[in-house]
Amino acid sequence: MGMNGVLRPGHAQIRVLDLEEGVKFYRDVLGLLEMGRDKSGRVYFKAWDERDHNSIVIRQADRAGIDFFAFKVANKATLEKLDSDLRAYGVPTERIPAGEMLETGERVRFKIPSGHLIELYAEKTDVGNGLGLLNPEAWNANAEKGIAPIRLDHCLLYGPDIEKNVALFNEVLGFYLVEHVVLEDNKTDLAVWLSTSIKAHDIAFVRHPEPGMLHHISFLLESWERVLRAADLMSMNRVSIDIGPTRHGVTRGTTIYAFDPSGNRFETFCGGYQSYPDHKPIKWTMDEVGRGVFYHDRVLNETFLSVVT
Repeated sequence: MGMNGVLRPGHAQIRVLDLEEGVKFYRDVLGLLEMGRDKSGRVYFKAWDERDHNSIVIRQADRAGIDFFAFKVANKATLEKLDSDLRAYGVPTERIPAGEMLETGERVRFKIPSGHLIELYAEKTDVGNGLGLLNPEAWNANAEKGIAPIRLDHCLLYGPDIEKNVALFNEVLGFYLVEHVVLEDNKTDLAVWLSTSIKAHDIAFVRHPEPGMLHHISFLLESWERVLRAADLMSMNRVSIDIGPTRHGVTRGTTIYAFDPSGNRFETFCGGYQSYPDHKPIKWTMDEVGRGVFYHDRVLNETFLSVVT
């Protein structure tokens, strides 16, 4: 369905162990813009170049992780059609009323086979990026605080039955498979990267016995120099770095992974290639998976493989 159906990642709700510590991190270190707080205590953020009101929502909880990940769809008619298509496919859906999240319209929520909650929505208040729509400047100098990513880009989720996720995202939501890692049997997928656009991925999954787990939320930067700058800022702020700066073989992005104060992993990256639905998927085998994930080191970091929230 591509740009006529599911448009792009829209928001993620993340659980943090200490709300104000989380606010300080996402606002001051990562450099997201704080957009508001609701009656339930959730805090809303957006990246500076995003036009919609929010993309990251955090709430305090006893356990870190992700509550749900959402995609924006083209319009309300598309939302209704996808809700109907999901139910016809055998996936129960829940309607979340407009206004339950700040500045966000009605959402359709459903659980996918890996145990994650996914949402679809069509409406969110356009607050702009501070540049305007008439003769704008090249970037917003007032938003240059912290790492200052351009946008929420994608997420990587861990859980079982990822082949069923692929079928659901392909057959109902219009995504296509871009890359995958196969196990030693050369048939079963260990990991998959899916796109609803011309990006190398909008969501990815890794096979894992425990359902509903978060590996990372990813934010886009403009250049390799900005990735290096992000690493400097992480060091200055004593952020726990997992791996990088380095390059992926899969998707070819340049990247650094680190943890928020609650242990949720996040990625700041740039680059990668453009993909199209008519491209054949790229396959990686287990004997080369180290190079696929970390192209320079050619070996996997045990923390990267095992730590999820």
